[in-house]
Amino acid sequence: MSWNWNSHGLPFLPGYTFRDVTKSAFHRSQTLDYRNGYSLPRRPSVGIGQDPLLSDELIQQEISELSFETPDITYGSFDHSQYENFIPAHVALNKKVLRFYAYFEEDIQFSPEEEYRVRPVVIYYYLEDDSMCIIEPTVENSGIPQGKRLKRQRLPKNEHGVHYQWKDLNLGMDLRVYGVKYHITQCDAFTKEFMESEGIVLNDPEKMPVDPYSKHRKNLQPSFTTPSEFDSMQQFLTMDRKVLRFFALWDDVDSLYGETRPVTIQYYLVDDTVEIREVHESNSGRDPFPVLMRRQRLPKKIKSETFPTCVLEVSKEEVDEFYSPKDFQVGETIKLLGRRFLLCDCDGFTKDYYQKNHPDVTMKPIETPKKVDMLQERKKVVPPYNGFGSLEDSLQNCLSLIPEPPKKNVQKMLENDHKVLRYSAKLDSQIPADESRRFILSYFLSNDMISIFEKPTRNSGIIGGKFLEKTRIHKPGSTVEHPEFYAPADFAIGATVEVFSHRFVLTDADHYVLTYLESNSSQIPSQTLDSLRQKFGVETANNQPADQNGENNIAEPSS
Repeated sequence: MSWNWNSHGLPFLPGYTFRDVTKSAFHRSQTLDYRNGYSLPRRPSVGIGQDPLLSDELIQQEISELSFETPDITYGSFDHSQYENFIPAHVALNKKVLRFYAYFEEDIQFSPEEEYRVRPVVIYYYLEDDSMCIIEPTVENSGIPQGKRLKRQRLPKNEHGVHYQWKDLNLGMDLRVYGVKYHITQCDAFTKEFMESEGIVLNDPEKMPVDPYSKHRKNLQPSFTTPSEFDSMQQFLTMDRKVLRFFALWDDVDSLYGETRPVTIQYYLVDDTVEIREVHESNSGRDPFPVLMRRQRLPKKIKSETFPTCVLEVSKEEVDEFYSPKDFQVGETIKLLGRRFLLCDCDGFTKDYYQKNHPDVTMKPIETPKKVDMLQERKKVVPPYNGFGSLEDSLQNCLSLIPEPPKKNVQKMLENDHKVLRYSAKLDSQIPADESRRFILSYFLSNDMISIFEKPTRNSGIIGGKFLEKTRIHKPGSTVEHPEFYAPADFAIGATVEVFSHRFVLTDADHYVLTYLESNSSQIPSQTLDSLRQKFGVETANNQPADQNGENNIAEPSS
């Protein structure tokens, strides 16, 4: 800092300093500097307006004298004693906590065994900020949510905004916090020493009361049980993997849509357990869960009659008697877990076991009525043919839910491939316009299908061409269950073929038809062969030139 006054013996007081009127520069020197892109402080070397600094004008001896100079004038008494260093409260009282032991009573409702419970807690008071924390010690397997009941905070004392202080705490008092009354009984040694050092007299400590429910649990009435003389190890060594099997009927008629179901009851001799399995039948509509009752010991008689009927599990101490092999007699009804089972029969091992160990038990097998399978006995009725599609494809929809294509005779298709029997036919109709219509009926030997082609007739007004697609034609009067289709044996000259309510009369045939039928004469009736021989024999004798010109040859339709 620079000074704008001259040293002419005048004190440095207001009104005794004079400004240099000849001075025109009043700027201050820079105190910040940048090096390598970083701002750094810099101590000024000159004062305001390039005046020299006062620190530069003083010599080192003057600076030392100023530091040790004592004032000549003092006001009041001067205390030469040294003052102690000030320490704030959050530093002096850091980590100093008062600990009190207390309890509160919790009311228990809807319980005949207890009215209240005593729950101990620990109250911590932090001296640094006058905050408190209440923690309940956790008890293993208590089933009660324990731990921190109140987090660290300043607890309100009343409705006027006053908070609890450490002076308000004492032994034997009740501390009310948020509607819960905590009774303080004891404190630790540090808390006692701190309270006495501050002049607070603590009351006499009290004992923590005993929880009546915990005391009742500890002082249970002793139960004296006589040890059993039964040797379970001997039973395991002699009866392991030995099972009694009974065939029974479960009578479930009383339930809604109930019926009698066959089951298998298995009695394990190694541990006297019983398992019931349901006999699953195919297409019964039931889920395949064979285990009706898991393997367990079945109680036959319970000790107390007032025992609740709806429980999750029954212990051994509550059961007076379990089911044994003597209780299972063939021919009688046994009730297991509220269900009635009629024991009809048993296997060979079970019979031998009862003859050796229990000869007094009578075994009377009962013949179970055989359940008639209504689906197998019922005759499947196939609906009549509706005329759409082929007969075989329509029948597959009645046999299965997902129809499959009818099976084909592959060997017949390979042997008779491209073999076709062609016939000339006319339409048997009462309409006069149909008398001049001529058709070519083709019979395919590979798949027994028939196609009909109509010859175009000039000036008839009827368009010729394909009359019927390749399909199998069934005979009139045939049923869907036993269909009869047209075969080459049915196509005689002059025979009538009915195709979907249209009647065709065969008038002529190809010469290959006679050749093929004569090669298979054992399967063809003589009437069909005679009609073809008579037709070709007459035409061959009388109209021999016509054959040469090809007038009797049947034109092949375009397939």
